[in-house]
Formats: sequence, C-alpha cells, structure tokens
Amino acid sequence: MPDEPVVSRSLFLHSSLRRNPHDVLTRLLERMPAGTTAEAPVAELESRIAGLLGKEAALIFPSGTMAQQVAMRIHAERRGRAAFAAHPHCHLAVWEQNGFSVVHGLRFQPVGGRQDVMTLDALREVAEPLAAVLWELPQRDLGGELPTWEDLNEQVGWARRRGVAAHLDGARLWEAQTYYERSFAEIAALFDSVYVSLYKGLEGVRGAVLAADAQTIAEASVWRQRLGGAAAGADWPSAAVALLGLDDVLPRMADFREHAVAVAAAINASGVARTVPDPPKTPVFHVHLPASKAAVERAGERLLAERGIELYYRIAASPVPDRCSFEVIIGENAMDFSPAEVVELLGELLDRASP
Repeated sequence: MPDEPVVSRSLFLHSSLRRNPHDVLTRLLERMPAGTTAEAPVAELESRIAGLLGKEAALIFPSGTMAQQVAMRIHAERRGRAAFAAHPHCHLAVWEQNGFSVVHGLRFQPVGGRQDVMTLDALREVAEPLAAVLWELPQRDLGGELPTWEDLNEQVGWARRRGVAAHLDGARLWEAQTYYERSFAEIAALFDSVYVSLYKGLEGVRGAVLAADAQTIAEASVWRQRLGGAAAGADWPSAAVALLGLDDVLPRMADFREHAVAVAAAINASGVARTVPDPPKTPVFHVHLPASKAAVERAGERLLAERGIELYYRIAASPVPDRCSFEVIIGENAMDFSPAEVVELLGELLDRASP
C-alpha cells in the first residue's frame, strides 16, 4: 500500500495536525494534577457548561446523535406527540440513519426549503401537532447561515404559544455566539434544551453535553444508561480535552470569525471562487468552485501529496455541472493561512483541476 500523504498545513478544522494522540496527551498531562480522579473532569465540564448556558444541569454524552435523540424523545413523551420539526438539512434527518424513528418512534416534519433559513412563515405551514422544534445555529449545510435575533425570537415564541418544546442543536453554538454578540446564557435561555459539541469548535476528541432543567437532565440520564452511553470511566478523556478547549479555544472564536470574514472577502474579490454566505456570519462558510467535484478531488490529492497542504475534508457536488464546493471552518489550523495565501492556493487548485 502507498504511504498516506503527510499533512504539513491544513485549512481543515479537524485535521490530524493538532489532534494526534501524543500531542493531546501531552497537553493533558501539563494541565491535569496528579491524583485527579476520573469523575473530576466530567463533573467540572458539566458544571461549567451548565453555567455558561444558564441551565440548571448538564450531562455528558458520547455523541450529539444520542444526546439530541434523547432530548427529542423526552419532549415527545411529555406532550404525547410523536412529531418534531426542523430544517430539512438538520443532523437528525441527514446523518443519523433515521435513528429518531427506528429507535425512538418519532416523526420528522421538515420546515421550509432545503437552501433557505427556517422562517416563521414556514413553521406556520406545519399542520401536524408537534412535540418540539429543533433549531440548528448556525445552519452548517447552508454555510453557517442564521436567522436574525428578532426572527429567532419570533419563531421560538410561536412554538411556546402552542406548548411545543424549543430545542437548540448547538453543535456550533460556540461559533454562532460571535454573530449574535449575546452571552451564551441569553441565547440558550430561548430553549428548553441545548446540545453542544465537545469536538467541533472546541477541537476536542469526541462527545457532547445536553443542558436543560434538572428534571429533563435526570430523565436524560436514564435514557443515556438505556442506550449504552454511560459506561463507567469512559467520559473523562473527552471531558478533560473539552476543558482545554473551553480554556484555550473558546476565547478565540471572535478572532476566528474576523479571519473568516477577511478570507472570504479576499476570495470574493479575487474572482477565483465565491463564498456562501458573503460575508460569513460565523467562522463557518462554503467555498464554491468553478470546476467539477472529480477534478477538484484529483487536484487536491496532488496538492497534498506534493506540498503537504490540505485545503478541505470533503468536496460536495453541485446540481450545476462543473461546479462543486467545500466547507471552511476557521479554527487554529486556518489561522496559519493569510487571506492572500488562501486565494493563491485556490487558484493553484483550480489550475491543477483544469483539463
């Protein structure tokens, strides 16, 4: 087998550059006092996130998939309704093999167009009585789009007046806060339950936390046990690394967003490619390229093999022939690239993709 190409620099947030086990363990040893118990980092993480979000309690889960399905089930059982509504691109519908239905017997009502931010008018078109509405902030598959603060409040108010629970898919809440410029607690106060990721923006190794009132979290702990998510001693590594992210990465989110805006501006000014949104609302945006998915993938493989530069994780095809896109989430890796260099590298990528 040929050797895997060596990554020396990466625009991709989840590159192995800052995630190899030796470096992660070294950082942990520098921060974790001798004699620390396995329970200590978990308890600290749950307490800190509950405090950040202004919720009574919080509970660690091995994955956001489990955490969110549990939240939806609790809201459904309390209200005696099986349906929840969310954007068509929500994680539960796209990435989880219909777990909400197969495991929990829930039904999904998509709201609005696939390329549109969820709106109040689209919510009003849902006729089936709902247990919950799920909002993803920001909407990853739309390039990090978000509703305005006023629109979000109106949508949540619509749900509450109907006795419908409001749940936040906050996998990237850490990034969304830079757009709303309100405290995490003020954003989270709109919602009955909030999920946050420990490995996305915080650049941890895995895991999630669900935050809500104490009763909801007590019920969630039962479901976590039933689903096999409460193995003794399994959570402390992800909790400990997430604490590093809260200390070191979270304070940089505003810088990441500022860099995202600068990089996107340079791309759009160059004419080499374009970004969605323009300008980015968070450190997340998509780069749309005038070349086919297959051609860009081949070009990216050569760029990585020859120069050790990784520009993306996955290329998405476009309905328009000879067009494709990839996601950029500005984090520590991407801060190593100036806006001008990103434009230069995109130009090189497209040159390599040319017939």
